[in-house]
Amino acid sequence: MTIEGLLGRKLGMTQTFAVDGTVTPVTVIEAGPCAVTQVKTVANDGYAAVQLGYGNARHLSKPLKGHLRGLGDFRYLREFNAEDPSQWKVGQRVLADIFRPGDFVDVIGTSKGKGFAGGVKRYGFAGGPKTHGQSDRHRAPGSIGATTYPGKVVKGQRMAGHMGHRRVTVRNLRVVAVDEAKGLLLIQGSVPGADGELVRVRRAIRPPKGSRG
Repeated sequence: MTIEGLLGRKLGMTQTFAVDGTVTPVTVIEAGPCAVTQVKTVANDGYAAVQLGYGNARHLSKPLKGHLRGLGDFRYLREFNAEDPSQWKVGQRVLADIFRPGDFVDVIGTSKGKGFAGGVKRYGFAGGPKTHGQSDRHRAPGSIGATTYPGKVVKGQRMAGHMGHRRVTVRNLRVVAVDEAKGLLLIQGSVPGADGELVRVRRAIRPPKGSRG
């Protein structure tokens, strides 16, 4: 029974050492435990998927309590593809052992929010010159408009604004180690989000050629 992935929590970064002394930076992810809260079928829902629950919620609405049917007070509910959803049963647990060392995964999370930022910090703008009377324009964006045509600021113009706190997907990260007893995944490289934030770990959609996805 193969499922696309599971939910987890980013714990932080560390490093591992190979036998030859090679150092690999890794992110430690608490993968699960997740529980199957619903199995969606083409006949009933129009598509096939497995809904997983993860985390502990402080309060649940009555409709959500009825949906969970005493399985647990899950804070997060997400759907994942599965090869054969009919083989999964409500209440079944999904653990870190669905992955093996050497697998390639995509990790989805919410990037760190950095508040309101200017063009220099947000997009790497160079700013204005420091000479010729430009004593107060060092971090200004410069001209943002156009000439007579189109005579307006084009949508999508890079300007100051809210930076970070966006859904980010990092693809093709290699699973270095799996600690089944503690439910931990050690994934090479960094993943989006702050420590303790929710992440979604799924099998790589387009893994490198000749690798396991």
